[in-house]
Amino acid sequence: MKVAAVLACTLASASAFQAPSAFAGRALATRAAPKANRVAAPSMSVFTDAQEEFSSNYPQIAKYGWGPSTKAERWNGRHAMFGWVVIIGTLYAQAHHLIPNPTETLNLKEWGTLATISGKETLSQERAIILIAHVHALFVSLCSAWLPLNYMDSLLLDADSGEVDEPAIGLFPKFSTGITMGAEIMNGRMAMMGLITASGYSIITGTAFLDTVDLWTGHLITAGAAAGAV
Repeated sequence: MKVAAVLACTLASASAFQAPSAFAGRALATRAAPKANRVAAPSMSVFTDAQEEFSSNYPQIAKYGWGPSTKAERWNGRHAMFGWVVIIGTLYAQAHHLIPNPTETLNLKEWGTLATISGKETLSQERAIILIAHVHALFVSLCSAWLPLNYMDSLLLDADSGEVDEPAIGLFPKFSTGITMGAEIMNGRMAMMGLITASGYSIITGTAFLDTVDLWTGHLITAGAAAGAV
């Protein structure tokens, strides 16, 4: 059952990126027009249909980029890519013994209930350091998303100044070399699908997530860690 569930989720995710029709280039503001005023169009992609339906039902929030939008896909991909950086950094630090006294547990009298797992059992040094590092990364991400500098991309669309969503990307963006918007979308999609498949493998096989990442990277991240251990 677990295998079937993971495969179903993967197929459903992939179907959302099938190639759009010629009408996919319309912005959300256009898609929000009443259906009665539209000419019948050819069958559109799942993702484009979802954008159109959501913007029609919830125009007041869709115009800011909430819901199934290209803006949302871009930001989700960015967070997934950043997540992989943190995951790989965590695995490297753990494998190469960069965390001091990793197995030592926190003192309940010093840290209080903040350090507890359940009852009087407390977090290990390693787990606490990784947890706080991730919390710091989360707040940096929130600050860059909600309070961007002038040269940075904002989390939401500035509908008040007339900004509209990008056209739906489709299954494959137009190929171009260099640092492009299409390359960012594709890298973000691969990062998101990587998280889904790695998590699914870990759940099905009962393998720890970091061990799955180590296995799938051919043990390159942890190479030499055992030899360097004292």
